[in-house]
Amino acid sequence: MRTKIVVGNWKMNLTRAETKSLLSSFLPLISDVNNVQVGVCTGFVSLTTVADQLSGTNVGLGAQNVFWKESGAFTGFVSPAMLKDAGVTYVLVGHSETRGRFGKLEVPATTVGFFAETDETVNLKIKALLPHGFTPILCVGENLAEREAGNTDSVIQSQLDGALADLSNDDIAKLVVAYEPVWAIGTGQTCDTPEAERVCGMIRAHLRTKVADVAEGIQIQYGGSVKASNAADLFSQPNIDGGLVGGASLMAEEFAAIVKAAG
Repeated sequence: MRTKIVVGNWKMNLTRAETKSLLSSFLPLISDVNNVQVGVCTGFVSLTTVADQLSGTNVGLGAQNVFWKESGAFTGFVSPAMLKDAGVTYVLVGHSETRGRFGKLEVPATTVGFFAETDETVNLKIKALLPHGFTPILCVGENLAEREAGNTDSVIQSQLDGALADLSNDDIAKLVVAYEPVWAIGTGQTCDTPEAERVCGMIRAHLRTKVADVAEGIQIQYGGSVKASNAADLFSQPNIDGGLVGGASLMAEEFAAIVKAAG
């Protein structure tokens, strides 16, 4: 039986003071939840602040990205060793927004190339994270054009193949996979439950072709406008093991209700 996992992605939101306030409201609401893995992915500048506040609680600290080198002339990037030192447990890799794949574009279209994540860099990041004992959360998903063209499955399978290249079965077993339909991120749209379950089941089936002995134990999250109102339905599905939660994780009571829906 796979443990449910719910992780909040705060994206580029919240000052350190605001994170303290949010966690002060959120943590008491889920203090008695002991059958769900819970995490929050905060911005780099708040990591140590949040780590201190999470100490001794049932919530793990997550980072939103990482660079694959331990050190060097890479201005503006953060290494696995730095994240380890900050107390991080979970690390997002391959999020659609770092790939330049947006459900709702809030930057000029001419700047999308600034977000240049590829399957190769996702693979490099996973390989850099695993020796430090992190749990990488591998994000995969299709955009609206790919869905409308009937390419959802092939796009996601290609993302999985690229991200997992040259990884051992034991290493792949340490990952969490998050299915995020790009067209449902930040748009208010939600992939309906039967389709979310179908895609997560397809992901597990594809993993089974690569790592049959560990595929059943890999946690697969759904992400994309997860809310308290739809969480229980989503999390009741046999192949959906929790959620990667965006905007709703910025509201203490809403996020707590989502966590409890997984219990």
